Amino acid sequence: MQYLLFLLLFISLPFMATAQSLHAFQLFNSQGGKVEFDEMVAVLREADVVFFGEQHNNPIAHWMQLEISRRFLEAEGAQLILGAEMFEADDQLLLNEYLTGVIAEKNFEQEARVWNNYQTDYKPLVLLAKNNDLPFIATNIPRRYANLVFREGLEALDQLSMQAKSYIAPLPISVDFELPGYKNMMRMMNNHGGEGSTKLVQAQAIKDATMAHFIATSWEEDHLFLHFNGSYHSDNKEGILWYLERYRPGLNVHTISTVSQKNVDTLLEEHSGKADYILCVPNNMTKTY
Repeated sequence: MQYLLFLLLFISLPFMATAQSLHAFQLFNSQGGKVEFDEMVAVLREADVVFFGEQHNNPIAHWMQLEISRRFLEAEGAQLILGAEMFEADDQLLLNEYLTGVIAEKNFEQEARVWNNYQTDYKPLVLLAKNNDLPFIATNIPRRYANLVFREGLEALDQLSMQAKSYIAPLPISVDFELPGYKNMMRMMNNHGGEGSTKLVQAQAIKDATMAHFIATSWEEDHLFLHFNGSYHSDNKEGILWYLERYRPGLNVHTISTVSQKNVDTLLEEHSGKADYILCVPNNMTKTY
């Protein structure tokens, strides 16, 4: 009998080891040290602005965004502000009308330019704001104007009406083409034989500047602004953060970045320093689209 028990234990050991090493995510600090969720939240709560950099189709990132929002709500209450790249500034009226019950959910989702993965990934965040009377800020530039910059450059924005310009960061905006993120974008486009790399960076910059502008104008003293955006907009504290420092210098800002690796037990060197906290997810994680 003892031999049989030993044999069963011996056979099951490989399966136990596999199960124990199966992790859906791991959180790291900027130096690659492992951190716990509650530990991270406690630090982030002290910030004025928190940027959650996501991979748009990563379910773990979206789940954690909702969990962090709930924790912040418990701690901050009405002093929490949510905002997102996924809503364009000219949809703010629709968003406000939906949050305050003026228009129905059906009308909001039909008329606002919600992303294809809105139902699974962003609707829970909007509902959290709606059910708790929280502001939700549409921070992004209308995509038609970003496309205009991509085609014709930043100077093309000068022809817009005053109303159109109200949905964009104050013009003119400066672009630092020496920022590593922008330089890498130009390098990648040039390596693939693409033209117009300067205009591509300008289109990225007007998005970053516009998001920074609406964060800066919406943030209030003693409030916590939690912003959701693609990681590339806030990695290495460039992008949106570069402009935010110019529009509202001195804010206490923290960042989260989402990365994918084959093994999440140790953070790869290439991801170290991307953000204050790094959400590391297996690269074979299922996607939301």
